[in-house]
Amino acid sequence: MGILLGALAIIVTLGISYLLSNDKKNVNFKSLGIMLVLQLLITWFMFSTTIGQAIINGISALFNKLIEFGRAGINFILGGIEVGEGGVFFFNVLLLIIFFATLLSVLTYLKILPFIIKYLGGIVSKVTGLPKIESFNGVNSIFFGQSEALIAIRSQFHHLTANRLFIVSASAMNSVSASIIGSYLQMLPANYILVALPLNMFSALMVSSVIAPVKVPKEEDKVDISDVSDDKSLFEAMGNGALEGGKIALIVAAMIMAFIASLELVNWLIQLVFAGVTLQQILGYIFAPIGILMGIAPSEVLQAGSIMGTKLVTNEFVAMLELQPLLGTLSEKTVGILTVFLTSFANFSSIGIMAGTVKGIDNEKAAIVSGFGLKLLISGILTSILSATVVGLFL
Repeated sequence: MGILLGALAIIVTLGISYLLSNDKKNVNFKSLGIMLVLQLLITWFMFSTTIGQAIINGISALFNKLIEFGRAGINFILGGIEVGEGGVFFFNVLLLIIFFATLLSVLTYLKILPFIIKYLGGIVSKVTGLPKIESFNGVNSIFFGQSEALIAIRSQFHHLTANRLFIVSASAMNSVSASIIGSYLQMLPANYILVALPLNMFSALMVSSVIAPVKVPKEEDKVDISDVSDDKSLFEAMGNGALEGGKIALIVAAMIMAFIASLELVNWLIQLVFAGVTLQQILGYIFAPIGILMGIAPSEVLQAGSIMGTKLVTNEFVAMLELQPLLGTLSEKTVGILTVFLTSFANFSSIGIMAGTVKGIDNEKAAIVSGFGLKLLISGILTSILSATVVGLFL
């Protein structure tokens, strides 16, 4: 029954994408099928094979070691403040972003990451039949945040039609930055977060390429990685990375404070009319049918729906903070589905971030991004549902 519901959820997700498509005749169903099979194979390999488990454990161990290095810097600055288990969230989780952002900046300056991303993107393009810029941006979005992913292809923006712009924006919006993954790993199970990264890349490409199909002439299908970093030296890259990481940590902290406070205000207003009712409970009922299709048990679907809804109206950190205390009470399948659903930037606030980033690159194209903002959010919801459903099939 779970497999049948999961298959139905995938069909419904892609069916809604098709209904939203602005060019139904040019939807590449072959590419769609290939990416769906790749998702199933990746999930099966990572969850059901010894080698896959070893890879997940190895990557988790690498991140844990990097987190140790990051903590050394935090402990030097904060000294006597408790930053271990049960410590202050900002110190314990968010300040790690600074070290990870520094590391990414250095790897980008040294052209190590751009080289890897370009050729992984080339493989994705060759296997799936998608254009190279879209494929490159899909892989790039696994490592960099929404803004950074788009800035990396700024020199090629003149190639991007409205549909191509939609696909690269959707990829950036439905990803997570590697600089933030370390923070996620402090909150939720590592294996589900790590499998969400490739799944979200393919899900975003699938959903967005159905909504906005593209056909690119071969002479325009090129990727240039020569302009990915403005840093003039290794130390400048380290300094800029640290500053960028600090800015991200403060922005995330400010958004969490604002959203949690706003939720409390909304709940207080609701309870003036309906005693004992919260926005999270309302969202739970709204998302319950989707949760059942995704494979969540009926007894847990209201709690799960509440967390999914919270993520979309606030951000993933606020929702993860709601899920974290429930890890020991919810079933493994529900935890896996929810973790994958939450591991992306798809929410209302991301629309403004995307439009602002594109405006800084190309003012004319920013108006296009703003115009399909709601469609971007819907594609983000569909992407999260698709990835989480695929994981649910193997739990």
